[in-house]
Amino acid sequence: MIVPTLDPAAVEADPDRAVEDYVASLPALPMDRSRPLWEFHFLDFPTSEAASTVVLRVHHSLGDGMSLITLLLASARSAADPTRLPAMPEQPARTGAIYEPQHRQPLPSGALAAFVAWVWPYLVLAWNTVVDVIFFAATILFLRDPNTLFRRGDSEVTLNPRRRFVHRSFSLDDVKFIKNAMNCVSIYHLCDVF
Repeated sequence: MIVPTLDPAAVEADPDRAVEDYVASLPALPMDRSRPLWEFHFLDFPTSEAASTVVLRVHHSLGDGMSLITLLLASARSAADPTRLPAMPEQPARTGAIYEPQHRQPLPSGALAAFVAWVWPYLVLAWNTVVDVIFFAATILFLRDPNTLFRRGDSEVTLNPRRRFVHRSFSLDDVKFIKNAMNCVSIYHLCDVF
């Protein structure tokens, strides 16, 4: 947990801009690799949309967030019994055509037909793997990204480009509304959907 000391005059003048400037400065700072690769930055001053701000900085290698979710669940306790971990709700029963088990067609009679039916998926898998490796190698060797606003030519790259991060605050009530509309059990399952 990090509680930064920001310039009080800048915070008083424009707190939203102070949050943006602080978040924009984070990528320039290296993460401490002797600690877990996530950081909580608490900005304890009101902005136009919130009473305070928490910035969660996560290393890209933890993109799935599983270890962070495990940590948060391990640090939480049940309100009814503080010695117990919180109980997780059961997964809802999924219904629909895509969740029904697929029925295989009966194999034609004959040993050769059965063998071909067994080997064919493996041959298709091997062929698709070879084609994908060839396309991957060709992409690396011959295809270059076009110069855009996001990728500039080598001559246009500066040593320290200033980056701005666009963010959007949203209410937890809105997230819960979407969760209920999508019939998810928890917000974590809503994240799995996206």
